[in-house]
Amino acid sequence: MRFTAWLVLLGTLLLWSGNWIVARAVRDEIAPGIATVGRLLIVLAILLPFVFASLREKLSRLTRRDWQVLWALGFTGGGLHLGLQWLGLHYTTATSGILYLSTSPIFILLMAAPLATERIGMRQWAGVLISFSGVATIATKGEFGLLSFNIGDLMALASMMMWAGYTVFLRVRRDPLDTAELIVMICALGLVFMAPWLAWEILFNRKLDLSTAGALGVVYSAIGSMLLAYAGWSYVVTRLGAARAGVTMHLMPAMGVVLAAIFLAEYPRWYHFAGIALILAGVALSSLRSSPRRSSA
Repeated sequence: MRFTAWLVLLGTLLLWSGNWIVARAVRDEIAPGIATVGRLLIVLAILLPFVFASLREKLSRLTRRDWQVLWALGFTGGGLHLGLQWLGLHYTTATSGILYLSTSPIFILLMAAPLATERIGMRQWAGVLISFSGVATIATKGEFGLLSFNIGDLMALASMMMWAGYTVFLRVRRDPLDTAELIVMICALGLVFMAPWLAWEILFNRKLDLSTAGALGVVYSAIGSMLLAYAGWSYVVTRLGAARAGVTMHLMPAMGVVLAAIFLAEYPRWYHFAGIALILAGVALSSLRSSPRRSSA
């Protein structure tokens, strides 16, 4: 079962890495809020007919705590974080955007201890730092003075912080919803939080015309990075834990380098290989379990 969880985790990270490539390619073709709401509606249209009856019955049995966690999941993972990513790519450089992917595991480690009562060891912290240095090496092309910081950087950072919160809240949920029902609830509650953003884009006529490239980007984001990837992430977090799953997100920049070479003809340089080596070393270190100490006689 653990081997299956790691396979699902790799597939999930690959889908999310592809979403960043797609977002960069179509960011000028569709407004971020419209893209985010579009993917939520697509997922709801696909799943709701299959789970409506069972979900209606289970909602009446949810406790106040269940609703609080679901609203928290809808806020952190229901769309705002993706909208911030897509909007941030209009203002920040690709260098900074890739770098801030590595901050999510750091936020997960910080949030997992108080919210999910997970014990965070020194080995995990060391792994995060090693992986972070690898991401920094790739993001800055080996020249650390290239890093900039602007409103787009803040949006990317806020997006990663929200995703970290989503991952930890997944760990503390106790509701009876299965994976499909949970995704439906996250999408539905996410629409509530996205409503003001969508209203602003409609009122100010921000890129309302939808191109073919923009539509395809939304479809991929809905089916690949949300429907399939969210299901995979929910499966992984419940079996590996939020902290151990979170540190593997360092693999996403490495996967993004490979995808960029395949689809965008951006071929890796020496700093890509050096960075990937550091990322993999950090993920391996963070994922190791500490052997239990034997009490002395």
